[in-house]
Amino acid sequence: MIDLAIRNVKVLDGSGSQSIEADVGIHEGHIHSIGTVGVAGTEIDGQGKCVAPGLIDTHAHDDGAFFRHPGMEFKLAQGVTTVVSGNCGFSAIPADPDKDSVAASGGILAGLEGEFTDLDGYFQAALSKHPAINNLMLVGHNTVRTLAMGMAQRESTKDELDVMRGHVEQALEQGACGFSTGLIYRPGRWSQTEEIIELARMAKPFDALYTTHMRNEGDQLLEAVEETLQIGRAADVHVHISHHKSAGRANWGKVKESLAKVDAALAAGQRVTLDVYPYTAGSGRMIEYFNLDRINRGLAEVIRIASCSAFREFEGRMVVDIAAERNMDVTEVVKMILTAPRGDRTICIHFIIDEADIETNLAHRDMMVGSDGIPDLRGKPHPRLFGTFPRVLGRYVRERGVLALEEAVRRMTSLPARTFGLIDRGLIKEGNWADLVLFDPDVVIDKATYDDPKQEPDGIELVVVNGRIAYDKGTHTGIGSGKMLRYRRSAFGD
Repeated sequence: MIDLAIRNVKVLDGSGSQSIEADVGIHEGHIHSIGTVGVAGTEIDGQGKCVAPGLIDTHAHDDGAFFRHPGMEFKLAQGVTTVVSGNCGFSAIPADPDKDSVAASGGILAGLEGEFTDLDGYFQAALSKHPAINNLMLVGHNTVRTLAMGMAQRESTKDELDVMRGHVEQALEQGACGFSTGLIYRPGRWSQTEEIIELARMAKPFDALYTTHMRNEGDQLLEAVEETLQIGRAADVHVHISHHKSAGRANWGKVKESLAKVDAALAAGQRVTLDVYPYTAGSGRMIEYFNLDRINRGLAEVIRIASCSAFREFEGRMVVDIAAERNMDVTEVVKMILTAPRGDRTICIHFIIDEADIETNLAHRDMMVGSDGIPDLRGKPHPRLFGTFPRVLGRYVRERGVLALEEAVRRMTSLPARTFGLIDRGLIKEGNWADLVLFDPDVVIDKATYDDPKQEPDGIELVVVNGRIAYDKGTHTGIGSGKMLRYRRSAFGD
């Protein structure tokens, strides 16, 4: 007798092929059989709905969430069974117990616990929380630069670069899938291209990735893409562009030109991939977007406050509305927030993206999906934290027809699994790990909004993580069967 059978379903195997009607059998954490399935200890009637491989979030900031929110409800309810954390140059590792890594990241890494120093230690500490889903890690440039040279606004010395190299190499040896940068953020913004090339080269012996929040996603988007491609060529590594966009009304439409640059690189044999989130607003640490000596009024006018420990009453409100209520200029409100105690940890939402650009991105071949959600649940986070994947399946597949269901599933499963080096995942195939999602393609949709962002989606019926039922018709089972994954290797501890 096998452990679990999901019967009467349309199997979308993750390859992009048409679905087949079959049953799926699961035993000892793996997919046992597809088609005719014997008697099982637990029987699920799929009622003709779709079963797909568990969805993979290619761009997450969940390093600390695995400690603060090990149930990972906001991802699990979307059908996400694996996330890639450590993005935008901010990673939980390496760490120095004598330093405040949360402060260095402006709260993006909030929730971390324990005195681990390396990836092995992080994995062990995270597993002790019995996480609901799987986690794969990148090693971040901002993190290693802070450890090597603090917030120094200059080029690194040879000795400092050697320290950074050592940190990156150790993380890759222990199973990190690549090296990430956030070149818009501090301290990464003060690094020269050559520094990034030298650190990205550490990924080459492992055939790992260089992932990047590029130096500019607005007026200098095309120049930033050129720098990214240059880094990839010089380091001879696979480049992955995170949350591809053209930010600011004056730049809307530029994604076509930047994608053309990517296509030209691909045609020349360079390895390049991308991801996108399906929303017209971004989100991040507010202090990074403003020069306090010359505040950008246009940006201030499209800012909404997500979380702000200095002014909790501002959470969920637009800066323009706060300014009108207080009879202040919008630039004065921005300065007031950011100069308040702990104001530099304020997370904002900024409405800077064109809807047409989202569709252009999603229509591009091999464009993957990443939520880029920041898991600070105290305020009103960006709705992408709870809604990204059902939004793609509901709005952009079913309603808008931007891409076919089979192709959307491939972009969320086998493609990221292959790109990020996940072993025996991303396809419904006998012997693979049983990470699965059962959903109704006629119903699935996001419910999270900017006003009410912590709402789980509709249409996700069942989620299985490593063979165990983790989510069942709206109920989180708390089984805690997630693993810490390593690049092209077995999971940590297996």
